[in-house]
Amino acid sequence: MAVDWGRKHRDLSGIEAIGVDEIQWQRGHHYLTLVYRIDRSCRRLLRIDKERKVKTLLGFFRWFGKKRTASLQYICSDMWKPYLKVIARKAGNALHILDRFHIMAHMSKAIDEVRAKETKELKEQGLEPVLTRSRWLLLKRPENLTEKQGSKLAELLKNNSRTVKSYLLKEEFQLFWTHASPYWAELFLDDWCAKTIHSRIEPMKKVARMSRNHRHLLLNWFWAEKRFSSGIVEGFNNKQSEIDHQKSVRL
Repeated sequence: MAVDWGRKHRDLSGIEAIGVDEIQWQRGHHYLTLVYRIDRSCRRLLRIDKERKVKTLLGFFRWFGKKRTASLQYICSDMWKPYLKVIARKAGNALHILDRFHIMAHMSKAIDEVRAKETKELKEQGLEPVLTRSRWLLLKRPENLTEKQGSKLAELLKNNSRTVKSYLLKEEFQLFWTHASPYWAELFLDDWCAKTIHSRIEPMKKVARMSRNHRHLLLNWFWAEKRFSSGIVEGFNNKQSEIDHQKSVRL
């Protein structure tokens, strides 16, 4: 009752930017679709719906209304195909931006996959377990490491392993976000994707192909003048706590 009342009486005027994301809910493959308002002046959760299907996001746009949808200037999401499909269909006039946090999360997942496989191979071959307990050294940003962790990472990077090569490719990609214009960013992206695809590291090649296939959405981040460089990440990273505070909500 309270949720229904809140939805009906929520102020939806003046919304120019929204973010769409999903979160795993309960046990198994159960997901919720979350839509946020991500304007500079206001960032808040707008709606939660069960599942992450085409019909789920279509339901949001029906609720949001055609007039308000036409006024949207920016939409940020990850690369989940149903979301991409619905956003292109229902909000084609808005600038669709891929969320930076999710792009880097795909790279971290790829590195972790390479590390796990290579660790197993070293163990089976009876070689020095140089990658043992290295997971968080490789997944954390270098500036967030302690002095001790930084020293361990520096030592680890002396190894010519697939894991280290994957890490260096990820760190190189961070330069993508620093370019001043879409033109230079595009040149960098093309070069990075070509280099990574020729790396023979399959998980990283998969990320490169994915990035190349969605290059126009990646480059939209620059056309949006990088305005979503931190706000979206903060909002999406807080989504779990928002759900935890709404466990009593009946969906």
